[in-house]
Amino acid sequence: MRRRDFLKAAAATSIVGPSLAAPSLVLGAETRVMKFTPQADLSVIDPIWTTATVTRNHAFLVFDTLYGQDNDYRATPQMAEGATTENDGKLWKIVLRPGLKFHDGSAVLAKDCVASIQRWGKRDAFGQALLAATDELSAPDDKTIQFRLKRPFPLLPDALGKCTAYPASIMPERIAKIDAFTQITEMVGSGPYKFVASERLVGTRAVYERFADYKPRENGTPQWTSGPKIANFDRVEWITIPDTSTAASALQTGEIDWLEQPAPDLQPLLAKDKTVTVAIKDPTGAIAIMRMNQLVPPFDNPAIRRALLGAVDQEDYMVAVAGSDKEMWKTGVGVFLPGSPLENDAGMAVLNGPRDLEKVKRELKAAGYNGEKIVILGVTDLANLKAEGDVGSDMLMKCGMNVDYQTMDWGTVVARRAKKETPEQGGWNIFFTGWGGIDMLNPIGHLSLRGNGLNAWFGWPTAPKLEELRQAWIEAPDPATQKKLAAEIQKQVFIDVPYIPLGQYYLPVAFKKYVTGVLTGFPIFWNVKKEA
Repeated sequence: MRRRDFLKAAAATSIVGPSLAAPSLVLGAETRVMKFTPQADLSVIDPIWTTATVTRNHAFLVFDTLYGQDNDYRATPQMAEGATTENDGKLWKIVLRPGLKFHDGSAVLAKDCVASIQRWGKRDAFGQALLAATDELSAPDDKTIQFRLKRPFPLLPDALGKCTAYPASIMPERIAKIDAFTQITEMVGSGPYKFVASERLVGTRAVYERFADYKPRENGTPQWTSGPKIANFDRVEWITIPDTSTAASALQTGEIDWLEQPAPDLQPLLAKDKTVTVAIKDPTGAIAIMRMNQLVPPFDNPAIRRALLGAVDQEDYMVAVAGSDKEMWKTGVGVFLPGSPLENDAGMAVLNGPRDLEKVKRELKAAGYNGEKIVILGVTDLANLKAEGDVGSDMLMKCGMNVDYQTMDWGTVVARRAKKETPEQGGWNIFFTGWGGIDMLNPIGHLSLRGNGLNAWFGWPTAPKLEELRQAWIEAPDPATQKKLAAEIQKQVFIDVPYIPLGQYYLPVAFKKYVTGVLTGFPIFWNVKKEA
């Protein structure tokens, strides 16, 4: 049965299961409960351990950050009351707002923030840059976080307020002192919602309850992760529904209120439903990438990685991910977010020129590829990543590579991609994913660019020239120099090939008409209401 036919047939009945409340014409008490279906199951709850988008979204429910980010990507104080700088920008003092509490009832102190920043800075690219520029990070009193810098770092608030993967989540010192490469399992934050560990069912459900002692900012306009965060729901329930048709039908019947990623082929049908809103809330979209493991053959060889640039047709990936409507995706996508100040066309001929798979085969052979098995980690429960993997595995086979396409749920991919062992020992060669476009706004937060070996993001490229250019960008005196360096970075990416960009696509969300106040950006649950 086709998806559309199935959806129509199912719309008249409850198809999600007994774990969901039956739809009601009168919302009543249900206005205090938000039922949301995320893009994938919440398999990891530690926002410093993984870059998974679903974990980032979870983190902003539970944890607060010192700074937030508004719709213009500017950092604004959040947990911070404000900051002062001295010594030509080499001394920063950030003062906490009064009355901040953790979910266990303890006060948020500066020492908690220091420990949290130190843990975060071991994993996040922006954090690594900040800590590398820091001589001393301390808490001279309970309310003051102090940075003594080696050199000025004017983007310090931007680092602490980033709303991308690895957010600078503030947690109690005792938890933040756990090694950054070990998953924490105790969720104690100071955000507007508490994680209810007792109700978590892996693969099925995650639950959050309103934190009665949360103190929102008293001024500002709610935008993205900045401004007052008003929790209007007593509970937020994340209900995992892997089948896209079932999820869409649950939205139509009112069994869920909000669907994060409706499948492209179902979006037109949902848009025609008078009870549903389908909208693009994140203007930066997502950037699809192919990531190769550079610790093991054959992709430890840069010539083999470069050869595959000539095989990638971004349109093939984008049509598979987002459909045939060209308004929903872009090709000709390089290293930086399309439309951003750093976007450039340096070196783009390797992606934009004619595709010649026979030439790619010759180049692979000349580079030394000898038919080694290529283990690809494919995703079954995220339609966009499944599409990327399907197209990518087919592309590699057409290039004459010996492909072993292993499919699994996203949570398993998240765990397995952290393995540095060979594919024969449970490791991998390639996985496909998508970053939020905002993750690729500049070289500091652009985690896929890092070439710092074993300290780099999964795939672990060693690219000293890229690291040198990135540092030069951080220290650049003006935007013109930054723009020039961004072009040099892009050219170097096509030499080192830490990853291959596959295009940009937009991700509409779908929610019931009675859901109001949905902000720009990723799914944010503060200031949202259900109107009875």
